[in-house]
Amino acid sequence: MSKVLTGKIISIKMQNTVIVEVIRRTPHKLYGKLLKRSKKIKADTNGHEVTIGKSVKIVETKPISKDKHFKVQEIVTERKKI
Repeated sequence: MSKVLTGKIISIKMQNTVIVEVIRRTPHKLYGKLLKRSKKIKADTNGHEVTIGKSVKIVETKPISKDKHFKVQEIVTERKKI
């Protein structure tokens, strides 16, 4: 099984590559409080038209380059709050 992660695009300065910030919430070992942990992952655009701030779903693939192992699977549509 390949990993499927959801994150927000924070940079589109490279050709065919975006940087996605994936935020996960993990409990503290002793106190149990939920902490935010983030990771910046390089992903291939896979022909999608992307802009900064959009939420995307990325999927793990075979290595595309030295540090690019993910590709954009789809752009996640945000629900509008009423």
